[in-house]
Amino acid sequence: MTTLTVAGVLLGGALLAGCGSAAPQPPAPVPTPPTPPAASASPAPPKKPPTMAPGPAGRTPVFERRPATGTPAGGSASDEKVVALSFDADMTADQGPRAKAGERFDNPELIALLRRLKVPSTVFMTGRWAEEYPAQAKDIGADDLFEVANHSYSHYAFTADCYGLPVVAKGTMARDVERAFAAFREAGVRNVVPYFRFPGGCYDDAALRALAPANVTAVQWDVVSGDAFATDAGAVARQVLDGVRPGSLVVLHCTRSAAPVTGEAVGRIVPELRKRGYRFVKVSELMEG
Repeated sequence: MTTLTVAGVLLGGALLAGCGSAAPQPPAPVPTPPTPPAASASPAPPKKPPTMAPGPAGRTPVFERRPATGTPAGGSASDEKVVALSFDADMTADQGPRAKAGERFDNPELIALLRRLKVPSTVFMTGRWAEEYPAQAKDIGADDLFEVANHSYSHYAFTADCYGLPVVAKGTMARDVERAFAAFREAGVRNVVPYFRFPGGCYDDAALRALAPANVTAVQWDVVSGDAFATDAGAVARQVLDGVRPGSLVVLHCTRSAAPVTGEAVGRIVPELRKRGYRFVKVSELMEG
C-alpha cells in the first residue's frame, strides 16, 4: 500500500498544473503614463511705473502727494497711512572742481541706514551725480528697495531766480532731462522711473510746456524737511513729523556736504512714523493711489 505524503501531494499537484494548458496568470498591469512636467510659468513682465496724463495743451503733469480720500467735512478721515520719503542726490554741473578738492556730494551712510531700516525710497538723481559716483548710482539702482528718478543732468534751474542757480535755456530743457537718463544708462542704473524733479522745485508754465517732449511726470512734495544746510537733526525731524499726513511726500537730500544731518534726522523720523502707524512707500506706489 502506497503512502502519500504531503510532499507527494504537493508534487503531484505541481505536475498536474504543468500538464496541458498553462495555469491562468493575472493580467499585466496597464502602465500609468508619466505625468507631464508642469509648464514653467513665464516670469511676469516688470510692472510699469504709474504716470500722470499730460496736462492741458500737453503740459508736463505735476504730482505733489496722494490725493486725500477722506469723508466729507465733519466725518473721520479714511486715508491709508502711507508716506514717501524722497532724497535729492544733487550735484550741479560746474561742481566738478569742488568734488576733486574733496567735497562730498554723496552720502553712502544714509543709503546704508535706509537699508538697515528697510525704508523703500525714491532717489532723485542728477546726471552729473551719476557721472561722479557711477558705482554708487549703479548700486542704488540695483536694489529693489529704491527707485531712481531724474533730477536733471545739470541741476540748473528751469526758471529764473531759483536759489541763485544757473538757468537752463527753454530750448534745451527736455534735452537736459534726457541727458540725465543717458548718464543713468551709462552707469548701469536699473529701477529707473519716468519721474522728474525740478532743481530747487522751481517751475512755471513755460517750463511745463518745454519739458513735455521728455514724457515725464514732474514730482514735487508737500512736506519740506528743511535738511538742506541744516545743522540740527532734531529740528529737521520735528519739521517732518509735524508736516506728515496720510499720503504725504517728503523731500530730503542725499548730499553729505549740503545736508550733513539728514541721516541722523531719518533715524528719528522713521521709528516715530512707524509708531504712529505709517507705512513707507516709494513715489511710484504713492502715485498709484
